[in-house]
Amino acid sequence: MSSHKFLDHTADVLFQAEADSINKLFREAALATFATMTDLATVEKLESRTFKIQSNTLEYLLFDFLDELLMYKDAEILFFSDFQINIEETEDHKWKLEATCHGEEVQEEKHDRKLDVKAITLHLFEIKQVEGKWTCQVLLDI
Repeated sequence: MSSHKFLDHTADVLFQAEADSINKLFREAALATFATMTDLATVEKLESRTFKIQSNTLEYLLFDFLDELLMYKDAEILFFSDFQINIEETEDHKWKLEATCHGEEVQEEKHDRKLDVKAITLHLFEIKQVEGKWTCQVLLDI
């Protein structure tokens, strides 16, 4: 089971996500990020982007993953609504991620814009595993 919820924050958007696997947690965090910007039910899977990233920690891997998604949103004007994610720990104890993201070009007449996420911040950022559940907390700069 995976889920995300939005928490009160004075100026930006703060969310927490949880899932029973690290892959599902990253997917849920991506969904929460794009749900901040539009109604995901209106975003069709018409285009796909695949990318790989690597980081020294899971925290930075999640940060870099969400940051990469924002790059596609800003550079190619894309909203994503579905994600296939594979995360593995390397032999040298780093983390690598391969993601395929599905969505479409933003269309003003189709996609009701909520907020524009400008950046992922490290403030209040965390990821942890407790009793077999993965959780994260992310603050989005709007």
